[in-house]
Amino acid sequence: MKPVRVNPQLLLLLLGGTLIRLLTLGDKALWLDEVLTAIFSLGREMADIPQGHFFPLSDLPTSLSLNPEASCRDIATTLARESTHPPLFFCWLQQWLRLLAPLDLSLADQLRSLPALLGVALIAAMYWLNRLALSPQIGLLTAGLVALSPFAVYLSQEARHYTLPLVLISLSLGALLSGLRCRLGDRPPPMGTRPLWVICHTIGLYSHYFMAIAYLAQIATYLTLHLGWTRLNGNPASKPTPQRFSPPAIADSLAAILPGLLFLPWLSQLSQHLQRSETRWFQPFEPSWTDNLAPIGQTLASWVVMWVTLPIEQQPWAIAIPSGLLMLGITAWLASMTWRGAQRLWSETSGRLPLLVFLLVTLWTLLGFAIIVYGLGKDITVAPRYHFVYYPSLCALVAAALSRHDSPNGSPLVLVIGCISSLVVVSGWAFEKPYHPRQIAQQLVRSPSIPLEVVVGYKNSQEIALGLSFALELPPSTHMAFLTRQQGYDPTWQHLAQLPHSASVPEWDLWVIAPGLREAEYPPQLLRDGLGCDRIPEDYYRLGIPYQRYHCQRPAV
Repeated sequence: MKPVRVNPQLLLLLLGGTLIRLLTLGDKALWLDEVLTAIFSLGREMADIPQGHFFPLSDLPTSLSLNPEASCRDIATTLARESTHPPLFFCWLQQWLRLLAPLDLSLADQLRSLPALLGVALIAAMYWLNRLALSPQIGLLTAGLVALSPFAVYLSQEARHYTLPLVLISLSLGALLSGLRCRLGDRPPPMGTRPLWVICHTIGLYSHYFMAIAYLAQIATYLTLHLGWTRLNGNPASKPTPQRFSPPAIADSLAAILPGLLFLPWLSQLSQHLQRSETRWFQPFEPSWTDNLAPIGQTLASWVVMWVTLPIEQQPWAIAIPSGLLMLGITAWLASMTWRGAQRLWSETSGRLPLLVFLLVTLWTLLGFAIIVYGLGKDITVAPRYHFVYYPSLCALVAAALSRHDSPNGSPLVLVIGCISSLVVVSGWAFEKPYHPRQIAQQLVRSPSIPLEVVVGYKNSQEIALGLSFALELPPSTHMAFLTRQQGYDPTWQHLAQLPHSASVPEWDLWVIAPGLREAEYPPQLLRDGLGCDRIPEDYYRLGIPYQRYHCQRPAV
């Protein structure tokens, strides 16, 4: 038996990719979506978070501790009722958290470590994909692009369910390519090709709903090439036309529909999740004629940050403008090299099918995005992270094309740019969130000597998670209250007036975080425990969410 040889260059890329993904992994504050990941993966539900009254934040670790009694079925039930996501990633993350429980790690490190390791697995999966498609050298180039991609690093450092479907999409692309190569060559595919494709898409559908786009795009690519290969190949005599109703074709058809059939038990939950208020942010707040153009610009911007990311967010114009122009210039240069390399790859018989597979999967996926954006009125292009669906096919296409470009220093320079961009990401200078928990918490704490109360008006689970992201950055002595705003804010103020103060202190600060409330709509005074708390007009802020300071003071005796 021959010993298994591991490519030392691949090991180096995996090591480098691991180090950069673990760098500053737990340093950034958990944000809204990551807090939701924590609640559900810990086997908790929204009822475990104190609501309707003030509680000390020193009690919060109990509410965000691992529930040893919760099973995957319990997590699925909670997600069906309180979230908009399928359950599988959360169940796996729960098992991962149990393994890490004996270690003294922060909550952020625990939650983000599994996505980070899956991000490393993505490097290996993409190496395998283009090694299978073209050659080991191109596989290494692909692995290098992924290891240093600012987009891939960003997703790997989020406690969210993106790197798992990325790995699954990469593996399923390899199965699709292998199966097509054999079908078009009129020979049986390797054993395990169809099962691998079915398993990847079945797991994927139960991991993220957008996997349905990847699933349908790969089926459409198979049909496109299966039915039109001879015309696309340009040499009808060189390839036999596959029989449409042969046993292999029937087996392929059964494999294609099997993931969809296996997803049927959760289909009703998907239908309900699409109607929840948490998905309304995909729709424009104030519709205008620009809504039809924004998805195009947002998609192009997402393509840019897949390869190069420099500091432009919340930077002075003197930094943001040159950085933005440099990013556009680098992207144009990369696109030019990709185009020339793709032309050369097309001229090679062995490179034509992989090129078509990667290109068609990307195009069919983009068509799926267009149908959702313009047909269903939900702009899923608004956040760069949602473009993960076609990142593997686009990355494989770019790497394959770069391997054929005529500049000897092109590929190394792309990797250097990726390395710099990844360092920008891990430093927190890119992919910033609309809410800044740590920065807001620092503004709320004016003086350690003044007691602090924080009120969060909420309408859904996302707004509770938003408040919790601030709570995790505030001192444990802070008292917080989540008060519903389902009937508007007037009942919220009345509820607040009835809540007793936690201690007999002469004065304290009361901060009100009120999603959806304009500055002029904050009352000039709020009642607290029979006292009037005066609004401090100069202490109104809006950093993704509005928040206002009130000062409460007991009358002198």
